[in-house]
Amino acid sequence: MKILLTTLNSKYIHSNLSIKYLYCLAAEAGDGDLDVDLLEFTINNERDYIFGQILRGGYDMVCISCYIWNIEMIKDLGRDLKKARPNLLITLGGPEVSYDSKEFLAENPWADFIIRGEGETAFGQFCQQLTAEEPDLSKVNNLTWREGGHIYETEPARLTYTDKLPFPYNTLEVEEDKIIYYESVRGCPYNCSYCLSSVDKTVRPMSLERVRRDIGYLSYKNVKQVKFIDRTFNYDAKRANEIWRYIIGKDNGKTNYHFEICGDLLDSDSFRILSKARKGLFQFEIGVQSCNPYTLEAIHRKGQVMDTLQNAKKLVELGNCHVHVDLIAGLPYEDYRSFSQSFNMVYQVGADNLQLGFLKMLKGTQIREEAAVHGYVFRDKAPYEFISNNYLSAMDVVKLKMVETVLELFHNRGGFETTLELLMQELELKPFRMYEYLADFYYTKGYHHASHKKEDLYRILYKFAMKQEAKHRGLSVLVQQYLTADMKQALNEDTVKRFMNKGWDIQ
Repeated sequence: MKILLTTLNSKYIHSNLSIKYLYCLAAEAGDGDLDVDLLEFTINNERDYIFGQILRGGYDMVCISCYIWNIEMIKDLGRDLKKARPNLLITLGGPEVSYDSKEFLAENPWADFIIRGEGETAFGQFCQQLTAEEPDLSKVNNLTWREGGHIYETEPARLTYTDKLPFPYNTLEVEEDKIIYYESVRGCPYNCSYCLSSVDKTVRPMSLERVRRDIGYLSYKNVKQVKFIDRTFNYDAKRANEIWRYIIGKDNGKTNYHFEICGDLLDSDSFRILSKARKGLFQFEIGVQSCNPYTLEAIHRKGQVMDTLQNAKKLVELGNCHVHVDLIAGLPYEDYRSFSQSFNMVYQVGADNLQLGFLKMLKGTQIREEAAVHGYVFRDKAPYEFISNNYLSAMDVVKLKMVETVLELFHNRGGFETTLELLMQELELKPFRMYEYLADFYYTKGYHHASHKKEDLYRILYKFAMKQEAKHRGLSVLVQQYLTADMKQALNEDTVKRFMNKGWDIQ
């Protein structure tokens, strides 16, 4: 039997760890009756290209990993594949089909099987039954399938012992032009109501010996970036510190490591160890989400938000780590005013990147089950982003998306640091209000209708300052000086010269 393991990643630089696990397990099994291929596409590939690649492979079964960013494309692709080859078996897995698998099969007759939740044990059992003389799918855990007009479902499998998971790069080539995803812990000790990780409340770490061995190999291969997909990497501060210490000792001068951490769990040892890291070795993502205590209680985030902000600021002040902080708009009890206060508190951290995200009502989460309690209206199709709730109107959300646009352009892309600080100081504005004013200007002038080169963003910010000139005499001259200094730091010399020759007017 010829099987394809595949998915549609959100970008080319991303990869899928789960199907790599399954491919390695199939290779280790060495079953002569199975011929397994691995192909990864992206949502940006032409559908005809993906369709043709799969059909030309002559597969008996296609297994596809499903997420909020690719499920709609997969539905279209699956329907077309089934029309082209009615006997082709299509198996799905991943979070987007795991929590309503019976309903999904009933609504999508082109799909034959769904492996729910963790797939390693179930996939091995599934392959055994597919090649058996008398297949018995009831012996496959985590399986939902259609047969004879009925839909059946088996019991969950035992959770996988993490040290038994294969290290994919013992079998597969390291993809030097992609982010290398790595998992050292499964599960999460926290119970955030909007997050799928809260469904599995167990925490199953890999042994430190195993992690050291894997990281040592990736360091030896000089990969560009290793992204730990652990939901809360430093849930055990001592363990996290040991791994960070090991990485610093193995630093090859090239590889960067990304972690999602809980800010309030950083301790004095953490800062002492991280202070010794090469600049660029580590980047950290810290989910603050909200600073409203009623909101944090409603979503079951038990961390101390002030400790989180203080420690995030300490990380920034170390000066050698890239720090990314997250806020989520749309959480319970957070209205427009409350969100602006959360924004101002998080902005003061001084992080390299402040992500203003919007709540996704994910399948299987508590917040989706309780949507009516808070009056949530959300999109029917993935990624199920909320439209409004009892605290934010649809127009409030539109205004926040305008703020998000200018935040991404002028803060997160970098290159405007001193000018933005000057504007807030001279205009006597708190951060949220300043970005709100900038967003109003940006959209009123119609700049949002087209994409802009970085050099044109300097012109737009200068135009914004000129608008304030009547109330703040001399501001535009001062801003021009600051923008020129920022530009010389952010852009190459030729671009700066071209800018100066063209002048400050935007076409």
